[in-house]
Amino acid sequence: MPTRTARTAWNGGLQDGSGQVELSSSGVGTFDVSFPKRAADDADGTTSPEELIAAAHSACYSMALSKQIADAGGTPQSLDVTADVTLGADSGGAPTITTIKLTVRAEVDGLDDAAFQTCAENAKAGCPVSKALAGVGEISLDAALETA
Repeated sequence: MPTRTARTAWNGGLQDGSGQVELSSSGVGTFDVSFPKRAADDADGTTSPEELIAAAHSACYSMALSKQIADAGGTPQSLDVTADVTLGADSGGAPTITTIKLTVRAEVDGLDDAAFQTCAENAKAGCPVSKALAGVGEISLDAALETA
C-alpha cells in the first residue's frame, strides 16, 4: 500500500506564527494555517488540522460505506458525507479533538433501512481513519436513507 505525504512549513511561535500545509503526494494544493485562526469560529481563509482530519474522515468513511453497502447486496447511488471535527480542551485545558460527528445521507438501491444502518455502523468501525482516530472521546454517526 502507498504512503501519502503532507508537509508543513511553520514560522514563528504558536500565537504569532503561521504556516503552510502542502499536500505533497497529490500536489493539489498548499493551504495556510495559524493557531489563532484554528481556535477561532471564523477560519478566515485558512485551514486547520481539524478540517484536514474532517476531509480525510469523510472521504475514508464514504469509501468504507460504499464497500459495506455492496457487500450487503445493495447499490450505492449517492453518498453525501460530512465530518464535523470539534477542537476543545482536555481536563487540563490543553487543546484536543473532543468529538467527531459523521453525517451521511444516502440513496441506496436494494437495502432496507435496517440493513443500511448496519452498513453505516460497520463502515464507521472499519474505516481506517476511524480506527486511527480511536482516541477521540466520541465519534457519533447520523445516517439516513433518502429516496430519489
